[in-house]
Amino acid sequence: MKPDLTKTETTILIVEDEEKLARFIELELAHEGYQTEKAGDGRTALHMALQKDYTLILLDIMLPELNGLEVLRRLQKEKSTPVILLTARDAVMDKVAGLDAGAVDYITKPFAIEELLARIRVALKLHGMAAFPDSAASPSHKENHQPAPGEQFTWDRLLLDVPRHRVTFDDEEITLTNREFIMLKTLLQNMDIVLSRDTLLEKVCGYEYIGETNVVDVYIRYLRSKIDEVYGIKMIQTVRGVGYVIKSKEGTNGKE
Repeated sequence: MKPDLTKTETTILIVEDEEKLARFIELELAHEGYQTEKAGDGRTALHMALQKDYTLILLDIMLPELNGLEVLRRLQKEKSTPVILLTARDAVMDKVAGLDAGAVDYITKPFAIEELLARIRVALKLHGMAAFPDSAASPSHKENHQPAPGEQFTWDRLLLDVPRHRVTFDDEEITLTNREFIMLKTLLQNMDIVLSRDTLLEKVCGYEYIGETNVVDVYIRYLRSKIDEVYGIKMIQTVRGVGYVIKSKEGTNGKE
């Protein structure tokens, strides 16, 4: 476990092509005691992030030379540096794309500096704990993402094998992203229990996520498109105004 970092040991890379906004963030972070560096385009930011071990990166999505999501994808192949996305896009799909690419959080412009500072504190706390959900380069996950060896869940002809990170239906493999896998596992783990969107969001993101619960609806839609619609079943049920549930089916073993 990494020790928690102090502000003086923290260097945050600000990647923002709007100079006035970048300068404003830089001054606010300096006032809080953080060390900062800046980059104004994606290509420069990627080079800096690969050359130096930053504690955290604030990454705008709409950048010249190389967009933020591409910077994030390339960076994730080499490092596990936590990234908070700065985006003017309010569409849920854009936010989901950023999370799937490996970001630990996102914040939509315009934002209050107090909110940004709060999200930075959360991300740095996770960094000190070496917890980076959904990152292939991450050395560890939170405890609730590390089930015991041999843990499997079944529903009808669907099998979710945790140690192998594999989902099959009638022995046909279903390709899921990490967050889709965690979402499905959480629902199967709590079969017959209605889980709220807040609960699912916390489980999927691996921490008490400061975000919008409609992100959960997007992941449920992804799962339904890959499983329910393909195999003609109705596995994931919506409980209006509450959340989602997978109800036990005759012949279902549940946890093995």
